[in-house]
Amino acid sequence: MTYKAPSQAGPHYVPPLRVSHNGLQNGQMEPLIYRPAARSHRLPMDRVDGELGDMDKNGQQFTTELGSPLANGKMHLHSSVKRKLAEEKGYVFDKRLRYNVRQNESNCRFRDIVVRKEEGFTHVLLSSQTTDNNALTPEIMKEVCRALGNAAADDSKLLLLSSVGTVFCSGLEPSYLIGRLSTDRRKESSRIADAVRDFVLAFIHFKKPIVVAINGPALGLGASILPLCDVVWASERAWFQTPCAALHLTPSGCSSYTFPQILGVALANEMLFCGRKLTAQEACSRGLVSQVFWPTTFNQEVMLRVKEMASCNAVVLEESKCLVRSIVMSVLEDVNEKECQMLKQLWCSTKGLEALFSYLHNKTSEK
Repeated sequence: MTYKAPSQAGPHYVPPLRVSHNGLQNGQMEPLIYRPAARSHRLPMDRVDGELGDMDKNGQQFTTELGSPLANGKMHLHSSVKRKLAEEKGYVFDKRLRYNVRQNESNCRFRDIVVRKEEGFTHVLLSSQTTDNNALTPEIMKEVCRALGNAAADDSKLLLLSSVGTVFCSGLEPSYLIGRLSTDRRKESSRIADAVRDFVLAFIHFKKPIVVAINGPALGLGASILPLCDVVWASERAWFQTPCAALHLTPSGCSSYTFPQILGVALANEMLFCGRKLTAQEACSRGLVSQVFWPTTFNQEVMLRVKEMASCNAVVLEESKCLVRSIVMSVLEDVNEKECQMLKQLWCSTKGLEALFSYLHNKTSEK
């Protein structure tokens, strides 16, 4: 509508005010009404496949614009996002949002372990920032459990467990136990024992093959969990010890059952009661370790074999493990429960705390 300015003098005609089609007078505003957004902006499914990477006839995912999926860190989001899009066809996908989410997952997901999503498998590395020699605490054990849960749910065919540094794992941290048990012995003993139980159960219930690369010493719980894994490769520098008696602790990680089964009763008792140190070659000859490699080529040898294993059919690997492990799974669950109950009782006692103090004092004196 155009307006003509009135003449300077004399009467002039003012046309009647025209009412707009919405019934509002000039100066009035239409009230805001919130309605559901229109769904005409949805992405066509061909574009969705282009963004996320489609599946070929063999079930392999094409590489996307952001490269191959990563985890932890570097968490694999493509399959879950694509399922979401298939269920809710009106979902609008933003590549910038995807990138930000992936970056946040990479920076914030884990603190004391590193998780890498490789082609066909997940690589979990013990890399503790809060303890020495990759020692275990309830918080670290929970991170490992989460990583195993993620690997069980994604398209990984197997899991590789290794470590950063010269020590694979030194087991439960004595100084951590002393600090926690000194504050509230009953509450903390239950919390730590429950964390150990859940940690061991995560290995027992993991349906895909677990490969372990032992680059250095494995002590306590770090050695006890090895029979729960499927393939164990060790460096020549690795050695194994379970100093349970010195810590006034009973066996953990189902070692009270698995060690006699694998090593024989005599050697198992010597390790569990006397803290005997087992070299990599001895562990290999007794069946605790599959193969021993030279330290300078250890990582290359491991990765070569893991990639070859990851090229196998996922169903065959999982079903093969089920056939091997299903017979003893209930036995391992019962053993784990009994071991953790005994640990809880020992940590609640005064003698248990005194033994930890004595062990830590002796270790300090040796240095």
